[in-house]
Amino acid sequence: MFRTYRHQAAAAGLLLVLGLATGCSTGRESTGGDASVAPVSGKISLTYLQKQGDQEYFIGEAAGAKAKAAELGIDLKVVNLGNDANKTVSEVQSAIAQKSNGLIIVVPDPAVGPQVVQTAKDAKVALLTSDDQICASGPDPASCAKSDLVARIGFSGAQMGGEVGKRAVTEYQKAGWNPADTRIISAWKQDVTVCGDRVKAAKEAFNAAVPGVQNVDVATDNTPTGAQDKIAATVTANPGVKNWIVWGCNDENVQGGVTALQNAGFKADNVIGVGLGAYLACKDWSGDKPTGMKAALFINGKDVGALAVQTMYDKLKNSKDFPAEAFAPTTMVDAATWKTAGVTCS
Repeated sequence: MFRTYRHQAAAAGLLLVLGLATGCSTGRESTGGDASVAPVSGKISLTYLQKQGDQEYFIGEAAGAKAKAAELGIDLKVVNLGNDANKTVSEVQSAIAQKSNGLIIVVPDPAVGPQVVQTAKDAKVALLTSDDQICASGPDPASCAKSDLVARIGFSGAQMGGEVGKRAVTEYQKAGWNPADTRIISAWKQDVTVCGDRVKAAKEAFNAAVPGVQNVDVATDNTPTGAQDKIAATVTANPGVKNWIVWGCNDENVQGGVTALQNAGFKADNVIGVGLGAYLACKDWSGDKPTGMKAALFINGKDVGALAVQTMYDKLKNSKDFPAEAFAPTTMVDAATWKTAGVTCS
């Protein structure tokens, strides 16, 4: 997604972020059964298992992981789990049978977390998550003791959501809307912990600056069509609303919401969509038609994939403990700035 020189600069920045995250962690050792993992003296073999591997963000993440693996001389296999929780378990078992030294995983469903953790622990294979959290002791990371959360590479949900909420404030004030005529749609898959973190932070940031705008929570499957269907029903159920703000866990939710509102007859001037990802938002900005997608927080999957592989390498080659969490940087973009920020639209 970034040009070469941008990617090199980002990689240097990510190492700094990793160091900061380690320094600011609780000091606990990571979970996931890695305490008994022996250092690897020869060539390292890793498996990167991703949900929704055909989604633009995860395609970028896989590309970043492959590039970093090639740089470090690692054998890397990337597996697309889709949305299949059962496939998650079987592919973890398969990766272990194929002698992977370490597993990096983005689970389709956090409920498989305890089984994945135990499987890796029994095999003495290092386990690291990217993007979404899993818990060693239960199906819900939100109810998990911090000591049982598996080490994670990704983005800060609180930071991302806060940036989305602040940009929504800017757009709302610029539009000159009033609370009585406006509703906020918060759309996300509600069993994904990091999604809840993002939405909560967006609400808090917005409400701190603009109190009194009613929020409507919409449960989705985090896909554009799923969000579009659910948000269309929400719009129908609120016939008196003149202006809508849409945010959510990812670009898919906001894209679906903006489309639903457009189909319901709302003009672009009556919609404020603030995406999270920018990989779909940029498509709206590539044309010359007005759009309700006003901005998006750019998150680069390549950076997360590269950082996850580097973190696993440091663990297996140098016995460096996983940080509890390590975060990649983000950038707010819009129709005027997305190209110069390095966003690539497929």
